[in-house]
Amino acid sequence: MAVTITRVFDLLQYNLQQFPKAEFINGKIKGDWINYSTEDFCSTVDALSRGLIGIGAGKGSRIAVMSPNRPEWNLTDFAIMQIGAHQVPLYPTMAEHDIQFILENAEITIAFVADDALYAKLKVAIAAAGATVKVYSFNAFDGVEHWEALVEDGRTRLEIDLDKYRSAVTPNDILTLIYTSGTTGKPKGVMLTHSNLVNNFVHSSVLLPGGIGKVLSFLPLSHIFERMIVYLYLYGGAGVYYAESMDTIVADIQFVKPNAFSTVPRLLEKVYDKIMEKGKALTGIKRALFFWSVALAEQYDFNKGWFYHLKLKLAGKLVFSKWREALGGEIVVIVSGGAALNPRLCRIFWAAGMPVFEGYGLTETSPVITVNHFGGTMFGTVGPAIEGVEIKIANDGEVLTRGHHVMKGYYNRPDLTAENIDAEGWFHTGDIGELVNNRFLKITDRKKEIFKTAGGKYVAPQTIENKFKESIFVEQVMVLGENRKFPSALIVPAFQTLKVWCGRKGIPYTTNEEMVLNPQVIEKYERIVADSCKEFGRWEQVKRFALLSKEWSIDGGELTPKLSLKRKVILEKNATGIDKLYADAENYKG
Repeated sequence: MAVTITRVFDLLQYNLQQFPKAEFINGKIKGDWINYSTEDFCSTVDALSRGLIGIGAGKGSRIAVMSPNRPEWNLTDFAIMQIGAHQVPLYPTMAEHDIQFILENAEITIAFVADDALYAKLKVAIAAAGATVKVYSFNAFDGVEHWEALVEDGRTRLEIDLDKYRSAVTPNDILTLIYTSGTTGKPKGVMLTHSNLVNNFVHSSVLLPGGIGKVLSFLPLSHIFERMIVYLYLYGGAGVYYAESMDTIVADIQFVKPNAFSTVPRLLEKVYDKIMEKGKALTGIKRALFFWSVALAEQYDFNKGWFYHLKLKLAGKLVFSKWREALGGEIVVIVSGGAALNPRLCRIFWAAGMPVFEGYGLTETSPVITVNHFGGTMFGTVGPAIEGVEIKIANDGEVLTRGHHVMKGYYNRPDLTAENIDAEGWFHTGDIGELVNNRFLKITDRKKEIFKTAGGKYVAPQTIENKFKESIFVEQVMVLGENRKFPSALIVPAFQTLKVWCGRKGIPYTTNEEMVLNPQVIEKYERIVADSCKEFGRWEQVKRFALLSKEWSIDGGELTPKLSLKRKVILEKNATGIDKLYADAENYKG
């Protein structure tokens, strides 16, 4: 009898029945690949579930997992969910005070950590919270019990009837509590149910055509985007391979040769920037062919005629085949989320034979609201709504959504839940957007990030920032100007690209700190700023900017785990420099 998937853990029996394989969930740990067959994975999950029950876990227990992507993340996830407990992911980069808050708020009783470094951070938070938490580690080290001890104990507890536990879990039960770090305030616990996630991956499966056998995962599973995508891969019968780290992605892609992966736009931008740097180093006919191909790709459109596609086929053989090889040579689909993707970049990847599908959603929406897919793609948009999801645009331009994807609510915060989900069930996303052709959603900015200048004009910073990031010389940028006379920008240069440019111009490259003060470098960025702003209204023009010598990061506190800007933090850290930008603003006549 075919397995019906109504709860996320039904994916395991579904895979055992439909897609059993020797390499089901796989990960690279300390340079070595660890592989679990479908059968081994499922038996280990069951043993771990029994082990957890043996130490007192059961329906409604809150169990934390703090680890980078690796097979144990999924093993614990499934073992927790099939006994009706709530899995609570903790970002490895999370600050200790946020961990403490979650331990207290969710009343965590059991936690899994990857290694001794994360345990040291967790231990401090546990002590500060005054909590009693049983901790198990994935890597073996002194002072903490290894997770396999629970597995081995569970293998002896055959008297525990797991079917009884599984049957007690309903589709509307909570699967996970995900605490959103957000850009301000304390974390909020988002309650997502089995039904939320099952509906989301089933209806997002339009993303994946047939023939997806191997996928590479490197975005954090702690975030709902990658977690849902992994469930989606399993629903499609693919084997999942976890890259060891962001630093090993190039080697891991060459080893796995994936048919698909999910990413954030910045990583695609970096891949493109590296390709362009290599192209600029070419000479003669090779250089001419390279830039002819890129120019052709920038015009990519589904409705182009036969002659265009004939030229594109030639470009594919001469140039783009090398691009595809750089990403393993077997890409069928790339999924992009978390931030706006430059439409020009999207066209180029499509033209190169590596379709990129951009989607949109939030943690509170499980996460997918809309997504582009084969037969339903429009460049410059985040696609149409998935089946069962409604979208409407409020009078002030805010995107509202309703359907099976909307969270159960914020944990222990009915007040916040009522603020974000109205009486008619519409979730207020906080994003500003429009529906193109009454079908394709286009996001223009975050409602809270739009600011008003001193002259009363509204400015949408993300739109301008995305234009800046088209330049290979810009690594990161933030446009600001709330209650100021004009917009300004903080720019983090792409230092490797800048270094190459300085070499070509005969400018001695010393340190990043010195280069951002170099008059010739500043002049270069003045041209980039002017070029990036030429399409915007006079009130939106960035009049002044500051070059920063250090990249913003999650560890530094300037970025959220999904790489969004923490604008308030960045403003506070650069307050002195920003004041200098506006020192004589009253006399500015620009």
